[in-house]
Parts: sequence; C-alpha cells; structure tokens
Amino acid sequence: MSITNRKSTRLLAYLCLGLVTTSLGAKQELPPKVTSPKALQKIPSTATKTLPIAYLKQLPSSSQAQAYFDPVITEPGLKGARLGILDNNTTGQFTQQSFTLKESIIPPEGQPAEAFKTLASEGYRYIILDLPADSIAHLARLPEAHNLLLLDISSRDDSLRGPRCGANVLHFQPSHAMRADALAQYLMKKRWKHWFVVTGNSPEDNLLTEAIRKSSKKFGAKVVMDKPWSHQFDDRRTPESEVPVFTQKDDYDVVVVADETKAFGDMLSYRTWLPRPIVGTAGLTAVSWDKTHEAWGALQLQNRFREMAGHWMTEVDYGAWLAIRTLGEAATRTKSLDFDRLKSFILGSDFALAGFKGVPLSFRAWDNQLRQPVLLAGERSLVAVAPIEGYLHPKNELDTLGNDEAESTCKF
Repeated sequence: MSITNRKSTRLLAYLCLGLVTTSLGAKQELPPKVTSPKALQKIPSTATKTLPIAYLKQLPSSSQAQAYFDPVITEPGLKGARLGILDNNTTGQFTQQSFTLKESIIPPEGQPAEAFKTLASEGYRYIILDLPADSIAHLARLPEAHNLLLLDISSRDDSLRGPRCGANVLHFQPSHAMRADALAQYLMKKRWKHWFVVTGNSPEDNLLTEAIRKSSKKFGAKVVMDKPWSHQFDDRRTPESEVPVFTQKDDYDVVVVADETKAFGDMLSYRTWLPRPIVGTAGLTAVSWDKTHEAWGALQLQNRFREMAGHWMTEVDYGAWLAIRTLGEAATRTKSLDFDRLKSFILGSDFALAGFKGVPLSFRAWDNQLRQPVLLAGERSLVAVAPIEGYLHPKNELDTLGNDEAESTCKF
C-alpha cells in the first residue's frame, strides 16, 4: 500500500471515530419542563390551526391515608395531560397544528356541572374528566354535552360502560371487569383456582369484588371464601393477631383483595393462615401503567415524564396522556381539526394509538372503552401482561378482558 493510500485510510478512520464519539456524547433532547399551566395555553408560532382542550378535575373531599415512606404526588393526571400537549405540539410543528390545555380545578365542595357548563360556553368541545363516576354520568346527559366529546381518564366503574354509558364519553382506564379478568387469566394459568376473596368497606371495593366474582365464573375458578374486612387495628388488635384468624380456612390457592383505598390490603402479606400469595389491589395488582413497565419503548415515556414531573407516572397520568394523544393522533391522521371528522375517526376501525404496550390501542364500538393490555405488576417487577397467552378471541384478543359485545349492557 502506498504512503498516500495509508494516509487516506488513516484520515478516514479518524473522521469515522469523530462521528461516533460525537454521536455517543450527544445528550438526548427532552421536551422542556412545564413551569406553568399557562404555557400550555399559548399557541406555537408555526401553527395555523389550534385545537383547544379543557381538563376538569374535582379535588377529593379528604386525602387518602398514605404511608409516610410513599412519595407525595400532587396534581395526578394533570402532568400526564401536560406531557401529552407537549408531544402533540412536537408533531404539530410539521402539520401546522397546535393543541392548548385549559385546567379547571374545583374544590371538593364545588359543583362539577357549573364548571362544565362554563367550559362548554367558552367553546371547549373536548373536555377531559377526572371526576367520580356519578359526576361523569350526570355531565354526559346535560344538554350542553350533546355536541361535545368527554374523555374519562380515571373512572373504573363498569356501569359507565354498561347501563349508564354515553355515546359522547370515551373511557381510558381499564374497567373493574378488565382488571378482574386480567388477574383471573393469570391465576388460571398458574392453576390457582380456589380464591379467598376479601372486600373492604368502600363502594369501590364492592364494585371490584362484584367484578372478581364474575371473572371467577367466566374463567372457571371457585370462590371458596368471600369475607368483608371490618377490623380496626390498635395496640390490642394488631395485624399479627387478626390476619391469621381472619384468613383461617381449610385450603385456598390465593387471597384476592379488593381494597381500593389501601386501608388494609398491604398488611395481609406474610400473615395469612396459610402461606399463600396476595393479589388484587395488593401484592400482584392489575393496572393500566406501572413504574416497573419498560418494554415496547415504555422506558422512554417513563423517563420523559419523570424528567418533567419529578415522580413516576401514575395510572391517571397515563390515562390523561392517552386522552391527549388520542386527539393528536386523530388530528395528524385526518389532517383536520374538524370535530365531527375527528370523533368519527377516533371511533372508527382505522384508529390505532401507540400506547407503549406492544399492540395498537383502539375503542370498542359497543361501549367506547379503550381496549388495551393490562399490566400485572408486583412492587418491583412486571410479572405478566394480559391478555395471557392462550386466551383467544375471534376478532381481537384484547376483548377477552372485560365485557365483550355480547355481554355488554350499554345501549347508546
């Protein structure tokens, strides 16, 4: 090889090394942090069309008891919506579309209907609802809601997908039935067919237990014990003394807990009469999103949210992000912000949303529920993702979770 060729080869190697070093050393660009909700109401200078979105949230009447070692999370849901707006506007730079978010937060004693009517009078036709199920059912039937699209991001109530369903309401959280079916599929795969069901004293606990009972019949399990939890711990009555007696039974494979308020479920582990796993709202839980989920690109969403919010993404945050992204995806695909066109596309067969769960997400035509995989998560690991392999469906395996079309009581 000539000296000239050697020099050329060496120079080319140095140039390639420089390019690789620059690429490896470059810091991944993240969306800017949101310092104020007002920033999300500003229209990007490159946009020619704007889609305004409202977020209606009622603060809870009393704070849920929380362990001192758990992080305090403020504004659950709102930060997920803000990230969704940032993501939509990133794409909107190329489509000349922009998205704004108005946040309407009402106190516990406030009237959701009044705030809702105000938003409708201001021209908002897409309203995210972070409200109790009863409030959602009431708002959906108001005359002002007739030509609006309401996006329910937090309720799990099966009645909103059944007798109280509304054609103008989309549901982004897995229902109680979907969560119970996800657990049931996994328990049957493990051949844990005999269930000891424990129910708390809140209305949500009873709704979840009802779904658990239906799932046991649907998948061939047997509830061998069904008991309400009514104990209060003090210096004389401790978990160590109460739980073994409460769970005393000849035999069972698993303890299924319905404790939505986290009042007692975490205290059952390692204290039951028989050495059995805990599932439900404690132990192995069925959730829409969890910090342990990192597959299918989920880690990048986890990191971006944590960078912006300062904490892990919650289920309600994920629901809000999905709601905003649904509107963004529809606007991008249709190249339009027309209300009727967007709604028709979202509810149509061509809609497919990337939700970092390995499969496209879409809405069920019979109840407007977002069909999606359900994560089965432990405290520090993702155990499984439902539908569990082997549970088949003639059209979409996601419809093995929750009420299928033939089972639905929803009548639009």
